[in-house]
Amino acid sequence: MEFKNRASLAHKVRYAVSHPHRISAYAQRWARDSWLRMTTDDHVSYYRAVMRSDSAKSPEQAVGSASHERWLALGAMQFDYLLGHGLRPEHRLLEIGCGNLRAGWRFIEYLNEGNYYGIDISPDILFAAQKVLAAQKLQDKLPRLTPVRSLDFAFLPDGHFDVVHAHSVFSHSPLPVIDECLANVGRILAPDGFFDFTFDRTTGPEHQVLREDFYYRTETLTALARRHGLSAVFMDDWEALPHKQSKLRVFVSAAREHTPDRSGAR
Repeated sequence: MEFKNRASLAHKVRYAVSHPHRISAYAQRWARDSWLRMTTDDHVSYYRAVMRSDSAKSPEQAVGSASHERWLALGAMQFDYLLGHGLRPEHRLLEIGCGNLRAGWRFIEYLNEGNYYGIDISPDILFAAQKVLAAQKLQDKLPRLTPVRSLDFAFLPDGHFDVVHAHSVFSHSPLPVIDECLANVGRILAPDGFFDFTFDRTTGPEHQVLREDFYYRTETLTALARRHGLSAVFMDDWEALPHKQSKLRVFVSAAREHTPDRSGAR
């Protein structure tokens, strides 16, 4: 996999020369994002505003799917991966950044009634999630869809979730947001539970683009997990799938013996 510093001037110039038809769209997004950053107090409120703007145009594109077919494919990829890693109907699953249930509706359909809990910082995308839930006729599964302002999980019970899942959340998060999540996720995990999350990986300088996309080295995130008493493994088998982000699995260190080790040197 080739890693690029998308924040560098050289990369931006090369990209503009190679994709001149995208310059206008990028300039418009830069102007919008600059305005939203100036009119919001912190990153979470800023990105909530980004999602409000994007959701008004297309909820599926707001969660990063260029077409309905891609939306379906990415949701199936996430579901199939967890199913292959032992997800069972009786498990209780928390999805951080559940969006408009791209993967969530599949989890809801599979899990026992009441075992799915989805949270998101964007009320607007949760409105879209309610529509997906109704379209899939999954109301009787009684999923919980909750807007949040932070990732401290203070309203959730200790040791409750067998699986916590976050797809394309940390790829849009600065380190303080990730740190808050890792500082608190261990409390809500069941003794042998685990937390899977994807991230945009780089082997070069860590960087961000438009404060929307953040690129981290694997060792930065694994070290952050250790600071909060969590062990982390790099999920090599995810790398074989057609997705540009990488995946880490973390769990409370004492529970490592219960979790399959699929780590690799990265």
